[in-house]
Amino acid sequence: MASLLLRSLASSAAGVGSRRLLPRLCPAVFSKFSIRSMASDSFQVVQIQRDDTTFNAYVAGKENAPGIVVLQEWWGVDFEVKNHALHIAQLNPGYRTLIPDLYRGKVGLDAAEAQHLMDGLDWQGAVKDIEASINWLKATGSSKVGVTGYCMGGALSIASGVLVPQVDAVVAFYGVPSSQLADPASAKAPIQAHFGELDNVVGFSDVTAAKALEEKLKSSGVPHEVYIYPGCAHAFMNASPEGIQRRKKMGMDDGDSASVDLAWSRFATWMGKYLHSP
Repeated sequence: MASLLLRSLASSAAGVGSRRLLPRLCPAVFSKFSIRSMASDSFQVVQIQRDDTTFNAYVAGKENAPGIVVLQEWWGVDFEVKNHALHIAQLNPGYRTLIPDLYRGKVGLDAAEAQHLMDGLDWQGAVKDIEASINWLKATGSSKVGVTGYCMGGALSIASGVLVPQVDAVVAFYGVPSSQLADPASAKAPIQAHFGELDNVVGFSDVTAAKALEEKLKSSGVPHEVYIYPGCAHAFMNASPEGIQRRKKMGMDDGDSASVDLAWSRFATWMGKYLHSP
């Protein structure tokens, strides 16, 4: 993937000086990807109100089980985040998952579109979407609610652990928020985070960023775990056939099922401890 990077993180939107979450990638390298949605009957589509806006959310899993808000990558609500949400819902002893549509129905079919959508994201508004999603889950039967996310969603999940008091636990995958959006040193919720050793998104999800996050979490005083997986690059949890194909087109040929299984095991232990315990 390194050969595709045109530059590292830079200042971006949200009105808070948040950095662009991924470097710009050369659009010519990518072809359009056919995004295959999960079966529509796998999810209940609900509408959630916050402030003066309404957004769709996709809900799956056991009614009245602990809830987990699942946050998208820069692509939007595509096949892979739905795969993750369904997998989480089926973990023992069971969860109710909710994917808020942060892009309001838009999905990036190539890297240039995904970059454009992410650049236009209102990051503070996204945090409000997460808070509204947590409140919806708690109001409809989930006594405790965690937040997880991937890449862009990973950074937002950590931000929610800082900014949203209703969060009971966080698991973040390869993403750290800018300090202007949320300083992990001020985290209030328990946070577990996962990174790939070969991730080269500098300042956002590389090893240096992971270690800096760990130091900030130490100073916060919250329970925390930070894991770095040898031989893994960015987005290593995207292990579906479509996800693997897309990663290979992006120059990431590092598939490691053992690391994916280990990360899921750690995820299940962490969420089980904080969401299923009294």
